[in-house]
Amino acid sequence: MPKKNVPTSTQAPYFHSFSRESVHQDFYYSCLSRELSRLLRREVLTGKAKFGAGSAGKELPQVVVARVFEPGDFYSGYYRDQSFMLAKELATPQQFFTMLYGDADREAFSGGRQMINHYSTPLVDAEGNWLELKEQLNVAASLSPVAGQITHAIGIAAASKAYRQNSRLSTQTPFSNNGREVSFCISGDAAAAEGIFFEAINAAGVMQIPLAFVILDDGYGISVPTEYQVTKGNISKILEGFRRKEGENGIDLYT
Repeated sequence: MPKKNVPTSTQAPYFHSFSRESVHQDFYYSCLSRELSRLLRREVLTGKAKFGAGSAGKELPQVVVARVFEPGDFYSGYYRDQSFMLAKELATPQQFFTMLYGDADREAFSGGRQMINHYSTPLVDAEGNWLELKEQLNVAASLSPVAGQITHAIGIAAASKAYRQNSRLSTQTPFSNNGREVSFCISGDAAAAEGIFFEAINAAGVMQIPLAFVILDDGYGISVPTEYQVTKGNISKILEGFRRKEGENGIDLYT
């Protein structure tokens, strides 16, 4: 559903430099997010809220992604993304609780249709006109199924490359700035055990598209240790065969 407040790029310069103020800001958002996760758990366990999935333990990598996320980029996440949303000021603590309590009248992201921590930004205004996506911070609607967001992310990255390669597409469009945008896909390590993840990695390596996977590996996929889901217990080791080398396509790996 369209929102009145369209995300802007006012924060972009801050996230490109480190300073005492910026480090304090990162610490503030990390602490704020952790406190929201703590309160979420309390409200669910005391029966005041029906369901909750927080971002505890995943604050820092999401704040790091927020630092490099620029106008025009797209974020495809899952159900633990409040740290990123807070850091980019795309969500407020008040909006977090409207999701927690299923307040359909005030919930800004889906009108109560989605679970907590399912975010999105509008593509059109209240009249149905396309927004200038290349000038705003974009979040693809979250999906509940594990690894579901990967299909969003790879499609967006493929579209970005199309705009980069085809000059007829890249001019006078609200969707792309000559294909300079990057598609970010955030997931837990359990998603890296899904078939769609390996299909996407293979496709990304073949097509050479602007896609950044960020796998938040905390040793567990929901409640099962990583070693019972992923060969070698380490997704980076499995993907070594996809690593890009001179004269070959592939992907870059960072651990």
